[in-house]
Amino acid sequence: MNTQQHSMADLFAQLGLPAAPGDIEEFIRTHGSLANQLALCRAPFWTDSQRCFLKEEIIEDADWSAVIDELNSRLHEQPTN
Repeated sequence: MNTQQHSMADLFAQLGLPAAPGDIEEFIRTHGSLANQLALCRAPFWTDSQRCFLKEEIIEDADWSAVIDELNSRLHEQPTN
């Protein structure tokens, strides 16, 4: 079993998204505050291939799952007042 630790930048690059730290933070600001009941892979901003990758990696508990979980948490955070 491959237990490689992937970074958030690695995940964004894998998804074909800009992966610089500022780009990642902008993506999270733009797409964050997802409803708690909305699964990450069902968010409307993913392409079909991105959606499939995210879903498969979580189902398989693959080496990408930890960083996908981190992204999931960050996108579901509710802004504080």
